[in-house]
Amino acid sequence: MLNDYDYLILGGGLSGLHLALSLEKDPFFKEKKIAVIEASSKQTNDRTWCFWENESGPYPHLVSHSWPEIIFKSPYYSDTIALAPYHYKKIEGAAFYAFAKAQLNCDQIQAKVEAIIDHDTAVEVITDKGTYTAKKVFSSILDPKILTDQTQQQYLKQHFIGWFIKTDTPVFDPTQATFMDFSIPQKGNCRFMYVLPTSQTEALFEYTLFSKDLLEEADYETAIQAYLNDIGISQYHIVAKEKGNIPMTSYNFAQHNTKNIIHIGSAGGWTKASTGFTFTHTLKKTEALLDFLKQHDDLRRFRRKNRFWWYDLVFVDVLYRKNWLGARIFATLFQKNPIDRIFRFLNDESSFKEELAIMWSLPKTEFIRAAFHRIGALFR
Repeated sequence: MLNDYDYLILGGGLSGLHLALSLEKDPFFKEKKIAVIEASSKQTNDRTWCFWENESGPYPHLVSHSWPEIIFKSPYYSDTIALAPYHYKKIEGAAFYAFAKAQLNCDQIQAKVEAIIDHDTAVEVITDKGTYTAKKVFSSILDPKILTDQTQQQYLKQHFIGWFIKTDTPVFDPTQATFMDFSIPQKGNCRFMYVLPTSQTEALFEYTLFSKDLLEEADYETAIQAYLNDIGISQYHIVAKEKGNIPMTSYNFAQHNTKNIIHIGSAGGWTKASTGFTFTHTLKKTEALLDFLKQHDDLRRFRRKNRFWWYDLVFVDVLYRKNWLGARIFATLFQKNPIDRIFRFLNDESSFKEELAIMWSLPKTEFIRAAFHRIGALFR
């Protein structure tokens, strides 16, 4: 049948397109008929992914800028940190979408998904352009109600608005990214400024919160404007804006998978709960998923709760209950641990010995209390 596939990938964002590229690259899946369904044309730069690497990843040609140093600022600790052997890197969404769509040989369908039904022997995907069937479906479509209506796990949001600005005179150092600047008013939350200079006159300024509730749009923009004034930048114009709302939760997204439907990307819990970083974790999860598909048929079996999931659970619990402690927690983390240990830990690549060192460096009372509070989650 014309609309019948082996694999249907719903969503043409990072997780969907990287999965499609990975499937086509692997000889094991060369006979599979694949399609990607995405509602939008994906031609705009709707997001920017940043990540750290100590070697080249799968998309080195798409890296638009790389920083060898980061700046951390807070009332408790501030420093400029050399990242070697790592670099902090940036890939823009529009460049990734264009590359992926040009590389893919599979069908690319622009349609809005209206319903997904698992009939056990096949999956039916109903769209505004017609109905498609597949043996397996990989969906990156996140229903916000899943998180807002559940009570199993705490749910924080990493929410932000960013301004891409261009100044009249050279004012930035494009070799240093401001990873977190907690010197701004916290107002009872975990709030920081994130700055990515790409030239001496161009930079992204992002006002970011890890908190339960969103702000009014004007509140983010007023904060960015105040920050620019405070650092002495008054002559600039806004080239573009971006905004985002990333879930920070250890919620069990896998419970919504079926035998033939699996959720990927943020919809599958592929965002790092404690930081909101997605890029590196998507690459890792995709590799694990391909290995799984070579050996198993029932997609419900693709679920893992490891020690890193537990660390994220405890960290989110602390920030959820005492959001105002964010600046002090991150300051302690960066002050008492070398950056390579921090990066390995946040990439789920650290040794247990390194993890003990990190845990010992953090505010013990709060984290021990959170660990006991969340102990029941180990058995759910």
